[in-house]
Amino acid sequence: MVSPGGHTVRPPRHGASSGASSGGSRSTHSSSARASGGLTVRRLSRAAEDGFRSALVPGLRSGADAQRLAEELAFAATRLERLADDPPGLYAEVADASRATEERTWLAFLIAYLCPTDDDEPFAGVAQARTAWASGEPPRLDDIVTGPRTALEPGRGQRTIDAYRAWAQRTGSQEAAFTGDAAWTPERRFARVFERLGLPGLHRGARFDVLVTLGALGVYDLNAGALGLGGNDPVTLAAKRVLGIGDAMLLERRAAALATACELPLAALDLGFYNWERGERAGVGLDPATEPDPAFLDAANGALGL
Repeated sequence: MVSPGGHTVRPPRHGASSGASSGGSRSTHSSSARASGGLTVRRLSRAAEDGFRSALVPGLRSGADAQRLAEELAFAATRLERLADDPPGLYAEVADASRATEERTWLAFLIAYLCPTDDDEPFAGVAQARTAWASGEPPRLDDIVTGPRTALEPGRGQRTIDAYRAWAQRTGSQEAAFTGDAAWTPERRFARVFERLGLPGLHRGARFDVLVTLGALGVYDLNAGALGLGGNDPVTLAAKRVLGIGDAMLLERRAAALATACELPLAALDLGFYNWERGERAGVGLDPATEPDPAFLDAANGALGL
């Protein structure tokens, strides 16, 4: 597909292949970013103004900040590609079409809710907490390690789990809840379910990520047509800083224009903006030190004039 500006737009990829699963119980400790291959992932401060200007990112005044944004967007797109082609860890179980859809959906929810860590066992906390959906047993949320984008609030997790089960049961199953109307487009389905998933204790990032995960791994026909920006969510704050405006509707339009110009799926802006705002890369199941796909990075650099 070609954009009005002549850029070739790479659409989000769906489907999945199985990979090796990882996980297991371990003792609780604080998570930290990994360093491998000589690359250290660390928190960065905003760079000084240096005359950089781009109509795509009018809020940025530093080439260094723009370069870091391009790298984070390319990393996020690389992660989405890995989810579709060779899902790591427990994502491979979600992608396995031979498993029951309800169990795949429940596992995807737990991964997004708890978030993989950025250490050598990113899925260990999820593996320790998980229970079978069919059992009706709540996940074991005490003394587990969670990742940087977790929505779990200590002592309040059961409230969210109960709300999620009640949400699914109102339509008869998770599958029915995530499918909605069979006539919906993938973008419409994503938007409607995202709205309906506004449950107690389930923040915007977790809602967005579970839908992206289920779509990328081929469980449901879901595709992000908007970022669902709003409130004080880190992605929303980053979007305001990068795109130079506060109005939610205009933010969505500028975000879509940025994704198109960079030849990236819109969903990549979620994790890309999050990591840019945080100043420290969260891998969310992928090694944070993974080099972005050069094609993604080149396209982003080119769009931003870097």
